[in-house]
Amino acid sequence: MSILIFDSGVGGFSVCQAISKTLPKLTLHYCMDNQLLPYGEQPSQIIIQRVSQLANKLVAKLKPRLLVIACNTASTIVLPTLRTQLNIPVVGVVPAVKPAAENSKNNHIALLATPATVTRQYTETLINDYAKNCRVDLIGSTRLVEQAENLLRGKNIDLKILRDELQVIHQNATTPDQLVLGCTHFPLLAEYIQQVLPQGTRLLDSGNAIARRVDYLLQQNPLFHKNSNQQKQPAQFFFTGEQVSIAGLEKFLWDNNYQQIHQVII
Repeated sequence: MSILIFDSGVGGFSVCQAISKTLPKLTLHYCMDNQLLPYGEQPSQIIIQRVSQLANKLVAKLKPRLLVIACNTASTIVLPTLRTQLNIPVVGVVPAVKPAAENSKNNHIALLATPATVTRQYTETLINDYAKNCRVDLIGSTRLVEQAENLLRGKNIDLKILRDELQVIHQNATTPDQLVLGCTHFPLLAEYIQQVLPQGTRLLDSGNAIARRVDYLLQQNPLFHKNSNQQKQPAQFFFTGEQVSIAGLEKFLWDNNYQQIHQVII
């Protein structure tokens, strides 16, 4: 059995890792729209159009049992459209604002996401619903998306860039004790982000919650139990940009059984 994971770049790899731990026999096809990376700087209508085209094309080709939109920016705007177009479950990414607020000891949390995510009504509603008793610092960063992309290609992380992007956390009388990683790229940088945070600030992301949701939805499918003993099939990896854009990712791709790599033209 297979599912399709979609992101603008390599951020969805953090979601792949969480799902693989929960469902090790599941085949995870992956598509990254690196031609339009980063999504956080794109108009909403362009994102809806691109994701819809790519998702419909690949779902028809691969016949996955479920689609994961492993991109916070896309999840805030494209899920309703996809759910009317596709006849399979579509899982999105929700920033872990609710558990951050519940776990905060000083009622001060921060959300680190793309500039688009932190300014959308979706995020404001999430905060009002689940963190209205907390101070919430909103930090939008495209540069950290670029750092995560560089990391997966074997380049060094520039801690000065991380400090500059997160400096607002150090500028207040109190510091947040919970930092929500509201972009799937950012868990890839977790160990580096932790180095530039105040002592005691905890990182939260949505990877495990997504894995649990995928597991729950697949359990409702009779074919999931019927195929549970079948050997895991090779996964397919799709990209929309230049071939050079995936240089350096070979170890990740082969370690995760991606033996067929294709460029998608739309």
